[in-house]
Amino acid sequence: MKGRHNVFFCFLAMLCEGIDLQSAGVAAAGIAGELHPSPQVFGYFFAASTLGLFFGAPFGGWLGDRKGRKFALILSLAVFGLFSLLTAFCTTIDMLILTRFLTGLGLGGAMPNMIALTAESSAPEKRSRNVTLMYSGVSLGGALASVVAVLSTPESWRVIFITGGVAPLVIALAFIYFVREPEWRGEAAGASTARPGLAVALMGDGRGLKTALLWGSFFFSLLLLYLLLNWLPLLLVGIGMTRADAAVTQIIFNIGGTIGAAAIGFTLDRGNRMVTTGLVFALLGLMLLLLAKAGVGAITVLAFVLGAAVLAAQAIVYAFAPKVYPRAVRGVGVGAAVGVGRLGSIAGPLFAASLLGAGQSSAQVLMGMLPLVVVAGVASVFLASRLPINDQAAD
Repeated sequence: MKGRHNVFFCFLAMLCEGIDLQSAGVAAAGIAGELHPSPQVFGYFFAASTLGLFFGAPFGGWLGDRKGRKFALILSLAVFGLFSLLTAFCTTIDMLILTRFLTGLGLGGAMPNMIALTAESSAPEKRSRNVTLMYSGVSLGGALASVVAVLSTPESWRVIFITGGVAPLVIALAFIYFVREPEWRGEAAGASTARPGLAVALMGDGRGLKTALLWGSFFFSLLLLYLLLNWLPLLLVGIGMTRADAAVTQIIFNIGGTIGAAAIGFTLDRGNRMVTTGLVFALLGLMLLLLAKAGVGAITVLAFVLGAAVLAAQAIVYAFAPKVYPRAVRGVGVGAAVGVGRLGSIAGPLFAASLLGAGQSSAQVLMGMLPLVVVAGVASVFLASRLPINDQAAD
């Protein structure tokens, strides 16, 4: 029962991440109307929180290994919520970029601990499904953020950051009373205070190749995900949709993502990981190709399947991450991978901004993502082939 509580509250915390990930994109129209930033500055705004995540994730994982997942999560959620609230009171684009960076620090610290706590609170045969179910909160939170945007006017863009700030603060309080450390954590901490160095944690016992593949999978899959989360509404408008229809399609994209991320874990636990991973990335590439060439009437359906594919692809990487490292170094190992992935998160929005700034069309941006899908898919399939069949081996 305690394990279920842990997974449930990690799901709620991940839902907050989904709200935050989507908040910049859904607030973009209101910010553009009020502050008039250039496309390049918009790229910096979109990338600021992910830069914070890059620094926050390795530190959060390190803190979780030493002080416990629960403590690290409560602290990270509090920082995340506080600075998201402060974002709502910014009056210049420079202030917005700064508060988004600080929000990312808190969110980054939470990420590796949510993954590790969910894995460590789950039976070995249920780890993939529980991690991917937890991760499905991202797209559900994104859908909630999009609903807020649809129900409000662009001028009230600050509401989304207030929502994204209050929620993690409430969940941090719930963690204090309802979440428990996995029993092994206290035993391991009591047994020894010695910890391997970072290089040994990441590369020791033959983990070097798996770490490299995990980093590549995180980098390219997060590049694709963050590009779509931040730019999809504007890309859809460029294809020919109205802003209102694009906002509704973004909700449908996130609903598809929730379903895809939640469902993929069951397949990973029961089926061939390599085949499942390859099919998911192939579907992702196909949806980008079709969306780039589709008429307006087919966009909504394609966006639903695209959401399912891109979130399933990312959920696979999150499910694989805790399997690479033993529990004593799982936090720092997963945190380092998440941090590397955040470089992709930064590159994604900037990649789209550079293409659009150079005069490329929305369809050309979508087509330009295809080679990146191939790289992400190859790295993830090779990683799947090198993971232990029995998840107990990771402990």
